[in-house]
Amino acid sequence: MKAVEKTDIARAGKVKWVLFNPKTYATILYLLLSLPLGVIYFTIMVTGLALSIALTPLFIGIPLFFGVAKLLNGIVNFEQSMIRQILGLPAPSVSYASNPPSEPGKNWFMRMVRGFDGGLFIRNLLLVLLRFVTGIVFFVIMVTAISLGLGFIALPAVHIILMNEMKLDILENSLFSYFHIDWTYNQQYLLYVGVGLVLFWVALRIVNGLMQIQRRIMYVDEPYQRPSAPMEAQMQEPVQPPYFEYTEDLSPQGLMQPAHREL
Repeated sequence: MKAVEKTDIARAGKVKWVLFNPKTYATILYLLLSLPLGVIYFTIMVTGLALSIALTPLFIGIPLFFGVAKLLNGIVNFEQSMIRQILGLPAPSVSYASNPPSEPGKNWFMRMVRGFDGGLFIRNLLLVLLRFVTGIVFFVIMVTAISLGLGFIALPAVHIILMNEMKLDILENSLFSYFHIDWTYNQQYLLYVGVGLVLFWVALRIVNGLMQIQRRIMYVDEPYQRPSAPMEAQMQEPVQPPYFEYTEDLSPQGLMQPAHREL
């Protein structure tokens, strides 16, 4: 059953009917914002780490380093929750904290040191760096693919405006004239619009594919792949017998039975 639930969750973020699905256009908005957000995340990470290293001799850098680690964890959690909201994925039912619970008897510095996880910090550091790189790459790919499709769709309107306003024929030296194909402008318009719709549909498929890649890069499905209960709780849980055990009454009252003499 758990394998079936994981498969259902993995398929929940897949987008069908991309042209009329609001998830597609929410993904476009996310990828448009990915470039400035990636730059902001990268700037915060580099500035915070540089300041924490430079201010270490003044003791200010040590708590600043733990603060930057906490901030990077918050950035990764924010990105994961935003991707879940866009793809319509359910929120994780149970949050498993890798850090041990803080002890109220110790001061704030000891709690920060005790709650620091080196492996989680390295992972968040790499994820923020990847977020910066993918923000640039995915933005360029999405804008190029969508602009190509919309350009073909808008080509007839641009040609008519330029012909009426500036007497400029941008289709004069097109492929049709090069191959000596005698098509009217209306026939060329229909062809360009059809090619543009196909390219725009392909561009939307590319956008959704980029979101699925971003989903895997940011470990969005990680909470769903964890067990539903901690392993320690499962090991300490008492094992119930599969059947009802009959307990024989060995008390003195139970042993005293009336004697019947057979006649």
